[in-house]
Amino acid sequence: MPLRFKVDEDLPVEVAVLLRTAGHDAKAVVEQGMSGTPDERLWEFVQREQRCFVTADKGFANAQQHPSGSHLGIILLRLPRESRAGYVRLAEAILASTSLEVLAGSITVVTPEGIRVHRGG
Repeated sequence: MPLRFKVDEDLPVEVAVLLRTAGHDAKAVVEQGMSGTPDERLWEFVQREQRCFVTADKGFANAQQHPSGSHLGIILLRLPRESRAGYVRLAEAILASTSLEVLAGSITVVTPEGIRVHRGG
């Protein structure tokens, strides 16, 4: 089942392209001309559009601010050192190893070491 994603401006557009290639509806903040939108406003757009948010901004992974079940999902891509190619590799890894549908409503952290899903509770 295709999911709907919004990819934050701190990630390369290639992440949205990978999601679209996998059959999902993915929009990149940069592609939509929304670069520079404050986080609070961007989150409102994500919620209104009913999308899962893909970001490298660890502030969005705050479970107290964004408790599991209060949104369609947050996927946080984390690298020890930021790199365009590294983020693309993380996106490829999660697409290859996980059915994204099972991540709905959760906060998922993807690192080179693995994938952790936080469902709250």
